[in-house]
Order: sequence, then C-alpha cells, then structure tokens
Amino acid sequence: MKEESMPSMSRRTALAALAAAPLLGASQALSQSLPRVSVTKDPSCGCCQGWVSHLRRSGFQVAVSESADMQSVKKRLGVPDELASCHTGEVAGYVLEGHVPAAEVKRLLAEKPKARGLAVPGMPSGSPGMEVANGNLDTYEIVQFGPEGRKTFARYRGGRPA
Repeated sequence: MKEESMPSMSRRTALAALAAAPLLGASQALSQSLPRVSVTKDPSCGCCQGWVSHLRRSGFQVAVSESADMQSVKKRLGVPDELASCHTGEVAGYVLEGHVPAAEVKRLLAEKPKARGLAVPGMPSGSPGMEVANGNLDTYEIVQFGPEGRKTFARYRGGRPA
C-alpha cells in the first residue's frame, strides 16, 4: 500500500505563522476589550460613515442607526446646541458628538472622567471622517462636557494631536 504524502510546510512558513499568531490574538483581544459604540446619524450624511470606519480601524465594534430627527437625539443625550455636529455616538455611558478621534475615545474610557461626553463641534477639515487630499487641515478642540462644565480634553490639527 502506497502512503499518501501530506503537503509539507516549509520551516519559514511555519515560523511566520508562529510569529503572526500573537498579533492576531492581540488584535482580537483589543476589539473584544473595547465596548461597542452605537452611532446615530442623519440618513443623508456621508462623512459619518468615514468616522465609523475610523473607529472600526481602531478596534471598536460599531452599530449604526439612522434618524431624520438628529436634534431630538442630541437633546435626549444632553448635547449642548453649540457643540452639535452631524452624528452622535454612545459608548459605555458617554456621548460622542461629531468627529472625535478614536484615540481620545480610548483615553476617555481609560480615564473615566465625570463627564457627559466628548464633542468636536462642527466638521473640522482633516478630522476623522473629514480627511482632505489638499492638505488644508483645521486645528480643533475635543471638548469634554457635562454637569461639571466644559473643558478642552485635547487639541488636534487634522487627525493628529496639536
């Protein structure tokens, strides 16, 4: 009886697979350890999907729903009118208003300040979901807001800390 040979794996392939295994596990652990972000957006808004993609690339799981009445969503969640933007997220009891960078969402979750949430008012050029090809980047603040008032949580120019 003739033995069938199994395809052999080269030592290099085996070593590469072993080296990649912890990275795969780390990325799965990261996305499993981050809470889900629930995003509500206007049905006609395109930049909101860009922000959702940014969050997903940063390890968040994101659920998206649409509302034609975003003003009532913001009012229900306590977003001040002057901090409003085009979409609103909720994560772990916090509100995320506008194009808040994922790094600052992670910082918010790690530091757990007494706040209602974070906001990036308006739609700053170069912020996550508002990337531009021509290089005209706005400098903007990520505002922490809540019952204890408002303060600057971070400053960014485009997608990077300023």
